[in-house]
Amino acid sequence: MALENLTAEELQKLLLREKKNGFFKVSAEELDKADEFNEGYKTFLDEGKTEREVVDYTLKIIEENGFVPFNAKATYKAGDKVYYNNRGKSICIAVIGKNGVKNGARIAAAHIDSPRIDLKPIPLYETNDMAYLKTHYYGGIRKYQWVAMPLAMHGVIVKKDGEVINVKIGEKEGEPQFCITDILPHLAKEQNTKPLGQAFTGEDLNVLVGSRPVRTEDAKEAYKLNVLKALYEMYGVVEEDLISAEIEFVPAFKAADIGFDRALIGSYGHDDRVCAYPALQAILDAENPEDTIITVLTDKEETGSDGNTGLHCDYLRYFIADLAQMEGYEPRHVLSKSSCLSADVTAAYDPHYASCFESNNACYVNCGVGVCKYTGSGGKGGTSDANAEFLAKVRKIFDDADVLWQIGELGKVDQGGGGTVAKFVANMNVDVIDVGVPVLSMHAPFEVVSKLDVYSAYKGFKAFFEA
Repeated sequence: MALENLTAEELQKLLLREKKNGFFKVSAEELDKADEFNEGYKTFLDEGKTEREVVDYTLKIIEENGFVPFNAKATYKAGDKVYYNNRGKSICIAVIGKNGVKNGARIAAAHIDSPRIDLKPIPLYETNDMAYLKTHYYGGIRKYQWVAMPLAMHGVIVKKDGEVINVKIGEKEGEPQFCITDILPHLAKEQNTKPLGQAFTGEDLNVLVGSRPVRTEDAKEAYKLNVLKALYEMYGVVEEDLISAEIEFVPAFKAADIGFDRALIGSYGHDDRVCAYPALQAILDAENPEDTIITVLTDKEETGSDGNTGLHCDYLRYFIADLAQMEGYEPRHVLSKSSCLSADVTAAYDPHYASCFESNNACYVNCGVGVCKYTGSGGKGGTSDANAEFLAKVRKIFDDADVLWQIGELGKVDQGGGGTVAKFVANMNVDVIDVGVPVLSMHAPFEVVSKLDVYSAYKGFKAFFEA
């Protein structure tokens, strides 16, 4: 092509990367589809505020769509739908492809845990005629954001005999809620002089749960006892049962549309359920995949993916190994041919904190699903850096399927950083790259995402499965 014969406009179209807000790239029909898709996502958020609840809700959906528990001794054919439930806190969902795993599997991996407030093993105490629960926060929270806001109590209590008691208090109209108190501004002179990260400590985040005593003068710890009395009446548990419990305090509010135009969703838990839901819907809707496709919804990412329900564990590797062996292939060969979209969020450019971003390499709200070649911090520490060949394949898949996407980094190089499950997948010798929705106020109790970006993530994961 003779470039000298082209006009400036033609040169720009040929050589420059187009920079447009997504609303100028998609049709009105596409926007309507995005809005409709996100109604299901809001329900997913409200029904699944913990990893256990997400797995329970997912099981209901996939079983309604014909998925059955995986049996390593069975024989499967193209189109069969199976799942492996790992301890009720993570799950592998697969559709057998026309080629099985001969050419590797296509994986979308999202996490379903979110930052929150957990309880200590012996949590309940009273002081100065008030009853509290001692907590140990989970994941990377900014402590000041969790005080003076309504909290709901979710989780399980497992009795010594193995009986599992499901707990959910504070979500329904009329139910009690809970909170962590803060000092009034009139008396906050000393607190105000402290750096933001030191104004609150982990030991300050105690949840207020009661202030009336048992009406017996000679009762010991009467305020604590009255809380235990209520728990026993509701669930039949005693104080010792709290030792073998997983109780999480999360924001008590529901997902809501944000803005006069309703283009955004505000909610607790976008990180990373905003990628988990599109990855789940993509595997439900994918048609006639050539290769076996897998959506894995995993736990423990917010604390480093360690533990037997996180992706640092081998449960995904074992699942793929079983699929390989039943088809007569070596698991290591199948893994080496596999590819994965690490479905995790990225930071959305926030003009109020522009100094934290490098604007040319940031992801923006309403510009589509974000692709991150690497995450990590500083000199790419603690990350998987996707190879150029695989990034080129993903680019082509997205463009061929008319997926709205963008590429960026998680803030300025030396500003901070973060990680995903990508490196644990890459360590299995799988090609992997991070693909996820940009989020405003990430890790806050109330995060914000774009409906168009959520829908773009769904289209991207579906296109990857079907390519």
